[in-house]
Amino acid sequence: MSTSDAVTTDPAGTREHSTVSSLLRLWPYVRPVRARLFGAAVVAVVASCTGLVIPLVLKWMVDGPVTDHDPAGVWLGALYLLLLGIAEAVLFGLRRWLVARPLAGVEADMRADLYRHLQRLPVAFHDRWASGQLLSRGTTDLMLLRQFLAFPLTFLLVNGVTILVGVLIMLDQEWTLGLVLLAPALPVMIVCWIFERRYSLVARRAQDQVGDLTTVVEESVLGIRIIKGFGRHRSQARAFRELSRTLRGTELAKARLLASIWAVIVTLPELAIGAALILGTTQVADDRLSAGTLVAFLSTALALRWPVDSIGFLLAMSQEAATATERYFEVMDAEAESSKPPRSSVYSENSENSGSAENSGSAEDSGAAERSATATAVASGRDAASDAGRDTASDTAPDAGEDPEALASADTAAGDGGLRFHGVRFRYPDAPADTPPVLDRVDLHIRSGESMALVGATGTGKTTLTALVPRLHEVTSGRITLDGEDITAMPREELRTRVAVAFEEPTLFSASVGENVLMGAEDTAGEADLDRALAVAQADFAHTLPQGTATQVGEQGLSLSGGQRQRLALARAVVGRPRFLVLDDPLSALDVHTEAAVEAALRRVLAETTALIVAHRPSTVLLADRVALLSGGRITAVGTHHELLRTNAEYAHLMSGDEEIER
Repeated sequence: MSTSDAVTTDPAGTREHSTVSSLLRLWPYVRPVRARLFGAAVVAVVASCTGLVIPLVLKWMVDGPVTDHDPAGVWLGALYLLLLGIAEAVLFGLRRWLVARPLAGVEADMRADLYRHLQRLPVAFHDRWASGQLLSRGTTDLMLLRQFLAFPLTFLLVNGVTILVGVLIMLDQEWTLGLVLLAPALPVMIVCWIFERRYSLVARRAQDQVGDLTTVVEESVLGIRIIKGFGRHRSQARAFRELSRTLRGTELAKARLLASIWAVIVTLPELAIGAALILGTTQVADDRLSAGTLVAFLSTALALRWPVDSIGFLLAMSQEAATATERYFEVMDAEAESSKPPRSSVYSENSENSGSAENSGSAEDSGAAERSATATAVASGRDAASDAGRDTASDTAPDAGEDPEALASADTAAGDGGLRFHGVRFRYPDAPADTPPVLDRVDLHIRSGESMALVGATGTGKTTLTALVPRLHEVTSGRITLDGEDITAMPREELRTRVAVAFEEPTLFSASVGENVLMGAEDTAGEADLDRALAVAQADFAHTLPQGTATQVGEQGLSLSGGQRQRLALARAVVGRPRFLVLDDPLSALDVHTEAAVEAALRRVLAETTALIVAHRPSTVLLADRVALLSGGRITAVGTHHELLRTNAEYAHLMSGDEEIER
């Protein structure tokens, strides 16, 4: 099942509300401009009713000046008709002017609210939703809503009033002919009811398929290097054509439904007009009806053709607007991250805070390969060199493989400063009940000013554990503290000013190098902070770019190499001088020489902060004071690199890649 399939809902199962109730949810956005919309509706009603005066003028002309052979009266009647036509045109132009600007503002406000809400939604929401579905809601769906507010909303009212007034005029002129024209009313109403139910399902399906197609286009553009590199352009083109054909079929189904209702709505009134013409002509021949009255009656009936014929596509546009409203509020109704702490500071296992369990392994260390040293001697040599230059606090560190609960008890005596995990448990809420949690009773203490390397096999939960610190995911049970303060007791904004993160997959935005880096600092940061961060990350290459740090890096930063992007991401993490630093394998894309230079500069930064570093190779581990081994969702050993190499076979295997390391 594709990502888009996972979020494409079945219209038959989601149509819990009527069209009216769905569209009423737009009222908070429409309310500020309701005066202009109401004024536009009144103007349109007056304009439409002005058109109904024209048949009455024709009746006066035929029964009066034309019958009496009065040329002056004919010219006067022509002047009346001209003035009525000009008045109708001016009024309809005024209506368009009244709605154009405010409805553009409504669309802009809704799009801004959607974007703002998307920024506040948890990471788990974005893991579940295809980006194309979100893009289509912010573009195509909002365009449909603006069009509905500008035209169908007004003209459903205007045409209804016009039809009512026109029917009353015709009944007043000749009630027998009026009843003939009213004969198709009931069949048309039944057809409209059937059409509304069927069209709503097809309209929803088409809009969801537009989102799927948007997702494919976006993925193809962002993944163009993979497509070209593996020569998959033909298969991608086939996939695109299949989705396009599916969407084409759905659009044709919409067209067939619309054609069906138009056939009924147009044919039945035309037959009624024909019958009225025959009956009226007979009455004129029998002198029971004046010719002017027949002309006025038929002119009124023809004037009502447009309001009646438009019912079909007005209903269609209303249904599309209703489904667009539902799709919009599907996102807006999603619960955003709250600045308030969760109840009892603990989330239950059933709370929805992340994506499906299927993502727990693949998203854990996506794109990361397990990197190892070529020999144990190399790893031990680097470790010894590192230990010679810094204090590892080995006298206070527990023995390798020590029970984490004993570790937690020992750390309690040392205080709760730094970053601490207290019995943390995490499970993806969509995971089957019989599957074990990703993290289970994790107890870990990174002392204030200490650097801790987190090591474990792929899929053991390292990235998930680091994501819990800035609350990208919420713990299922247990708690995490910063300097003794529960992270759920502080607003997310404050938490994320204390904690800086650098992910393994560096994400850059379509902005300048400087803007990308300074995103990790407060607004007061300047060039000095930028230069310092670039120096720490060994990203001085930024100064040699065509416009220096003002150079635009392009979408996803793909104009740069992988190592350059990773260094800029690291600079972004350290530019704000964070109190706590979380790094997810931050040096994986660097060559040996650049890595050594970055490590030397990074050690100075780590001396001023409390850091948790996900590591896959000894060179990164050596940045840390201590190492924690994550296995089976639990911290199974804590110690220095040397200690774990000597006493823990699993750790030694991870660092060497050789099961017989000790031979």
